[in-house]
Amino acid sequence: MASTSETGHAKNVANFEKLVVHVTALGTAYNPTKVTLTLPAINAQLATAKTAIATVNSTAPAHKNAISARDAAFKPLSPLITRVSNALKASDTTAQAKESVVALVHKIQGRRATPKLTEEEKNAATEKGQKITEISSSQMSYDNRLDNLDKLIKLLASIPAYAPNEADLTTAALTTLYTELETKNLTVTTAETPLNNARMARNEVLYIPSTGLIDISGDIKTYIKSVYGTTSPQYKAISKLELKSRN
Repeated sequence: MASTSETGHAKNVANFEKLVVHVTALGTAYNPTKVTLTLPAINAQLATAKTAIATVNSTAPAHKNAISARDAAFKPLSPLITRVSNALKASDTTAQAKESVVALVHKIQGRRATPKLTEEEKNAATEKGQKITEISSSQMSYDNRLDNLDKLIKLLASIPAYAPNEADLTTAALTTLYTELETKNLTVTTAETPLNNARMARNEVLYIPSTGLIDISGDIKTYIKSVYGTTSPQYKAISKLELKSRN
């Protein structure tokens, strides 16, 4: 089945409306026995489908804006954390503490603790009979980045030598930043729920088997074909009105 994008859903509803217009023009000759194919029923389904599309469209901007705000808020995080790492390296603390901080910094930035093997290195290892298993170390989801940032802040707070003079590198400033980023991330989740609900409601109206807009349109075409025949102008007028199913 064909893939259906957000634009594709609206196109399906538009083509169903065209189908209803053609059917209405047939007048009393359009007289199916199946209740869901009658003019009142398909007009009601068209109205429901339009409302479902409009609800998705009105709900989507809040989610999109929340994502944009979160992206903007997280963008400075990687360079800031690099400065934090360098500030610790320049302090009088243990090598072990520095390594622990660097490991978390790499996770926040999506960097590997050890570089990936080159193809030459993989081939050389294979020739020696060594099994190569590389697991991605990237933890770049927003939830993971926040979790690792929280761990980093708590680790820095436990290191007495970490006492930078730069205000934005202090654990207090980092804690404030963490709260701000957590709020931005939660806003996305909050905006995502009504959007997902609207999409599920739309998909039910359009694609649920038997009673959805897609299957009803197919039944309407079949009925027109049974009344007028495959080669009739009435059927040809609607046969090319394509409504696509989802994957």
